[in-house]
Amino acid sequence: MYKTVVSRKTYQFKNLKVLMAKATPLRSGDILAGVAANTQEERIAAQMALSEVPLKRFLEEELIPYEKDEVTRLILDTHNKEAFQLIADLTVGEFREHLLSENTTTKDLQKIKDGITPEMVAAVSKIMRNQDLISVARKCEVITKFRNTIGLPGRLSTRLQPNHPTDDLKGIAASLIDGLLLGSGDAVIGINPATDNVHNAIELLKMLDGVREKYKIPTQSCVLTHVTNTIEAINKQTPVDLVFQSIGGTEKTNSSFGVNLKLLQEAYEAGLSLKRGSVGNNIMYFETGQGSSLSANANFALDQQTCEVRAYAVARKFSPLLVNTVVGFIGPEYLYNGKQIIRAGLEDHFCGKLLGLPMGCDICYTNHAEADQDDMDILLTLLGVAGCTFIMGIPGADDIMLNYQSTSFHDALYARQVLGLKPAPEFEDWLLKMQILDEKMIPKSKTTVKMLAEF
Repeated sequence: MYKTVVSRKTYQFKNLKVLMAKATPLRSGDILAGVAANTQEERIAAQMALSEVPLKRFLEEELIPYEKDEVTRLILDTHNKEAFQLIADLTVGEFREHLLSENTTTKDLQKIKDGITPEMVAAVSKIMRNQDLISVARKCEVITKFRNTIGLPGRLSTRLQPNHPTDDLKGIAASLIDGLLLGSGDAVIGINPATDNVHNAIELLKMLDGVREKYKIPTQSCVLTHVTNTIEAINKQTPVDLVFQSIGGTEKTNSSFGVNLKLLQEAYEAGLSLKRGSVGNNIMYFETGQGSSLSANANFALDQQTCEVRAYAVARKFSPLLVNTVVGFIGPEYLYNGKQIIRAGLEDHFCGKLLGLPMGCDICYTNHAEADQDDMDILLTLLGVAGCTFIMGIPGADDIMLNYQSTSFHDALYARQVLGLKPAPEFEDWLLKMQILDEKMIPKSKTTVKMLAEF
């Protein structure tokens, strides 16, 4: 039992699961799940009680039983006790103060990342303001490599997303060249296929690899097909760079995606076997999103943000090149408006980076959410300040296949220019060599016309 007193009223929370849910900033998904605080006062009371919980408690009170969930088993079996000793005597509130301290450096955060569990990170995020989430995330440094180097300080990478409603190769190619000419694509050139099967994935992968080879682009490609399709494509000697899969924070959620840890391990080993990376071997690309566990009826009465952060334990096991929270894609049932989307994006980025993951964010919303592009501009700018690893680049910020709103090639240019950020160094060198952008990351129009005509 956890309890605290607010305005002479005693609030009691029967277990850590309830306390975590009640302490979560307001969002529609937790109301839908029936786990949210009933009032703002109850939420504050829960946050106060949560701040006094020792971090050790999260190793003693499982939110989902060990014997019922392989993600719980993964979290506890891989917990680094030696790294945890550096913070073992802290409460959640003291952990927040430690993270925010000017004396706590990037190296200090790297030393503890394997000693903190997703539940600890989710807990501390619930008692942090937005500026706290930004300040700490900015101190985190996570560097990954495949054909270029992602996550260096002063860099902001982009996923070039040239989706097409019929997977028309010419339509995809047009978007692809458009993005390259605006400096997009250093994180990955990644297509969500409209038709998800092995044959189609192979055709798309061959096309992407052909463009990459033609222009000697130092980046990586990916077709975001189901992991079983990627394994089959690898077995057919297809030029697969990154292995993609959507993942969740419970075993039941992952089962709804048709995967488990064993299958992900098989895919990871298959991807490594190709040895296609030139500067590194981080070959996995994962996507997540708050609300996926609830939508699969697989949340075990947990709040959606805690479920989300547990997914990062799955990602961390496979040393990914990229992890992307598709923050507003699942809809207003889970994140109702711009304010909730902004908060969730900052939470996910903070939690992932603190756990040692290369966190990107699809800064997005669906057309039936109470949000607009101004909200996305705010989140984009805040994430840029926070040191976000990568964002999306989509023609006109409007994905015509998935039918949602995200960020455009020009949005990425804006973020880089106003915040003084650059692409991955190898990709930057290529842009300069090809005379696509100048040293200030401004497009060169003459090169654009020439390259389009050639293509």
